[in-house]
Order: sequence, then C-alpha cells, then structure tokens
Amino acid sequence: MAGSSQVAPGTASPSGGLPVGDPRETRLDGLGVPHVLRWGFLAVVVFMTGNAVETNFVAPHLAEALGSRSAAAATIISAYGLAVLVGSYLAGALSDLLGPHRVMTLGFAVWVVFEVAFLLSLETGNLALIATSYFVRGFGYPLFAFAFLVWINAVAPRERAGTAVGWFYVMFTGGLPTLGSLVAIAAIPAFGGGYGGETGAMWLSIALVAAGYALTLLVREPHGRRRLVPAEESAAQVLTSGVRLAATEPKVLVGFLVRIINTAPQYGMFIILPGVIAGSLGWSQSQFLLMSSFVYASNIAFNALFGALGDRWGWVRTVRWFGVLGSAVGLLLWWYVPHWVEPGSDGGYVLSVAAGMVFGVMLAGFVPLGAILPQLTDHKGAAMAVYTTAAGGAAFLGAAVVAVVQPWGGDVGTVWAFVVLYAVAFVLCRFLRVDQPRGARR
Repeated sequence: MAGSSQVAPGTASPSGGLPVGDPRETRLDGLGVPHVLRWGFLAVVVFMTGNAVETNFVAPHLAEALGSRSAAAATIISAYGLAVLVGSYLAGALSDLLGPHRVMTLGFAVWVVFEVAFLLSLETGNLALIATSYFVRGFGYPLFAFAFLVWINAVAPRERAGTAVGWFYVMFTGGLPTLGSLVAIAAIPAFGGGYGGETGAMWLSIALVAAGYALTLLVREPHGRRRLVPAEESAAQVLTSGVRLAATEPKVLVGFLVRIINTAPQYGMFIILPGVIAGSLGWSQSQFLLMSSFVYASNIAFNALFGALGDRWGWVRTVRWFGVLGSAVGLLLWWYVPHWVEPGSDGGYVLSVAAGMVFGVMLAGFVPLGAILPQLTDHKGAAMAVYTTAAGGAAFLGAAVVAVVQPWGGDVGTVWAFVVLYAVAFVLCRFLRVDQPRGARR
C-alpha cells in the first residue's frame, strides 16, 4: 500500500528515502524534506498559488456574473466542495493504483481544461455550464496536491513523518490562500480592477498552475511513477479500500472526522468574511486579501514546527491541544476582534489581522494528523485515501455549514457552529491511539 513503504527506524525506505542518520543525508533530509522530492514540494506551492488566486473573491464574482440568480452562487461553491471531497479520495486510491505522478498529471489536466471552460461559461451567463465546469474543476487540485502527499508518505522515514507532512502543508498553505491572495492583490488592478480585473486574474492563474506542474517533471524518484500496491490487488479492491477501512476500523473513522473538521472553518470563513471585512466593517477588498495573506503566512511559519513538535511531544497530544482547542480560540478571536474595534480604522485593522493570525498559527497544530492516520492500520494506502478525502472534504463541510446555518443563525451563528465542531473533535481525540518512534501516545 502507499504508506507501507514507511519502515522501521534505521532502514532505508524502498521508495528512495534515506534512514535517519545516513551519511548520504542532505541538509534538506535533516530538516524533514526528502531531498529526492524537493522539486515536488516547490511544485505544490506554485500550483496551489494558481489555484488560490480566486479564493477570496470567487463567491461575489459568481454572484455578479449570475445577476438575478446570484443565490445560486453558494450552491455552486458547495458543489465544488463536494467535487474536492471526491477528488481527494481518488487522489489516495488512484495513487496506489497508478502512481502519484500520473495522478498529479491527471489533476493538472482536469484543472486547466475546466478552468478555461468555467471562464468562458461566465461570459455566456449560462448557469448550467458555469455550475458544471466549476464542479468538475474541483477534482483538479486535490488530485494534484494530495497525490503528492501520498508520495511523501511513501518516501519519508517514519521518524520524520510528521515533519515531512508539516513541510507539505507549508507549501500547500503557502499557495492556498497566502501567495494566491497576494497575486490577486496585484493582478486585479493590473487587469483594470472590478469584475474585469478579477476575470483577468483568473486567466493568469492558469499560467501558475502550468508552471507548478512543469516542476514535477524534475522529480526523479521512480516509485512516484509506479503502482504502489501489489499486482494481485484488483482495481476495484484498491478504489474501495479507503471506504472499507473507514467502515471497519473505528479509529480510522475517528481520524477522518477530526481531519475533516480541521480546516472546515477556514473554508467557511472564505465565504463569510469577504462581505464582512470588505463590506459592513468598512475595510477594502485589498485589505481583506492582505489580511488573508498574513493569516495564512502565520500558518506557514508554524506548519513545520508543529510537525516536528508532534514527532517529539506526541502527534495526538499536539493535535488535541494546539490544533483543536487552539483553533477554536483563534477562530473566535478572528470573528469578534474586527467587530470590537472601530470599523474601517487602521489600528482596528492591525488588531484584526493579529487576531486572525492566532487562528492561522493554531491550525498548524493539526499537521501531525497526516502522520497519525497511516499508523492506525496496516492498510497504509487505504488510510491515506481516507486522510486525503477528509482534507479535501473540509472544503465541502465548510461550505455546507455556511449554507445550512447562515440562513437562520446568521454569520455569528455559523462561527459558533464551527466552534461546536471543534468541541466534537476535542472529544474524538481521546479515541486516537498511535505508536510512534518518539513522543507520547496521547
């Protein structure tokens, strides 16, 4: 299975990784980044930057394009989240079957083809074409990014698994939404501002996605281009392995639930906050985009740190106290501080950004989950399919919570719904048990 190449301490990974302490280790290996995959890590940040250009303006952009049918924008984004969820599952399962790089290639092709179709359909105003093209494009980025996460899991030595996953999220979050927001800040006015500027920025994103894929061609690690499961396992067995695992092993299901809750509030805030920060509270769209960049830049700075902390202090303990509890506190600060300060003021803006950065930092506490799930079972590849499904499914859950709660609970009710989900995750962490080379089990 995909993760079965992780090995006991002191032995080399059959996928090309080096054991801890091997004299051939490079400085990157010592930092937790498998040297053989270095170009792939860079590819993720570039690809995800392109994917993220639209993140903080696509909801109002869709609403403007649809005019009197603007209420459909939330449904379209929710459907996109569902595609991300399914694509995330397929990223794990197909990587076992075809090899991670082939799945990354498929994700790239889907993203580009249907992004072009989406942009052209916006010009026609045809609701069916807009919804269909955006839905299918949702399969693209999880196939690309989470297939690479499977590749990492197959190569990284077990002692540094948490750190390697942390570096993946440094790159992932570096693009989505951090650098993507910065690109949008520069590109929207460069293309004339307003709706037309947003459209131009989305056309530019295609070039970034293509550049990200091109970097994957520099990765020479051979197992990324091979089937990762034994030949005797049928395609049907591989494709259904994650579903069967989650249904038969409760601890894996618990890990799935904690991971899907992890970043659901992040995606929910992408929908809620643009109209609040850059609307009723008096700041501008550029200020909100810059705020998002600061919030998730703080996440980048701590992803690798919390991965390393989990390797030493305990993966589950780090997730529970920093990821779950810390993120709940940070989310409340990001919502309430902008409402407590003077609307539109410079000083209030600085305090609001600082509050959001607390949320960004604490989200990094969930990083060890990427190391936990493969260790909960002997079926490593299936576990990674479950993990990637949850990681992508967070986008669907975040949008779904907004769609269900906001009509009757308003924005503040939606924020508290996410806090309740974090409370559920805090309890669920009690049921996670995992052995690791260093650190505690709990």
